[in-house]
Amino acid sequence: MNELKGAWEAITYGGPMVYPLLALGVIALAIIIDRAVAYGRCLRLPGDLLALAETYGFDWQELEKRLAALGPHNAYARFFKTIADNRAKPVWWVESRAGDEAGAIEKTLNRGLWILETVVTAAPLLGLLGTITGMMQAFKIIGTSTLVAPTQVTSGVAEALIATALGLLIAILSLFGFNFFSRTQAQALDRMERLGSRLIDHIRLDQENGASENAAAPLARAREAAR
Repeated sequence: MNELKGAWEAITYGGPMVYPLLALGVIALAIIIDRAVAYGRCLRLPGDLLALAETYGFDWQELEKRLAALGPHNAYARFFKTIADNRAKPVWWVESRAGDEAGAIEKTLNRGLWILETVVTAAPLLGLLGTITGMMQAFKIIGTSTLVAPTQVTSGVAEALIATALGLLIAILSLFGFNFFSRTQAQALDRMERLGSRLIDHIRLDQENGASENAAAPLARAREAAR
């Protein structure tokens, strides 16, 4: 308890800029935790589903069964289900609906990341502002005609250094979180695009086979009639 109290006193020694910096740090940490939970829940792709999507000539009913097991909040389930539900329509229609769903998923994954990006820029600037105010206080004391106590000067310098360090620490934490989630999101969208192409190729194959069977049916009936 005493250690926490001492740490808090050391941080608050950094002057008034410490409080907005701490608010930014709390917001950034909350966004990082929220996105970590959301990404872990909606970007889960079981290996058996991945293997099924990569299989030539898979069963659509088996795919829908495994998608239902993932739940409606899973991003892969949402994307694949859009393709599966529209597989009877023309391919251009399926691709259009899949693109719309991918855009909606990207918006869901992007939620809150702009705040992290803002904190990355704002935290060092607030720390720099704290540095300026702390140094101004130190120079103001030095510029007086009276006797200057060293502790009065160092308090201003300490205020400047603490604000700068805190701003940089918050910015670094936010930058790591933003880059991690951005990379994870890009990898997930690339994987969706690749697996979506597999499903659409399967739809093309089904439609070509159906067209061949429809074309062969009149010829078969004609042969039966000739006999």
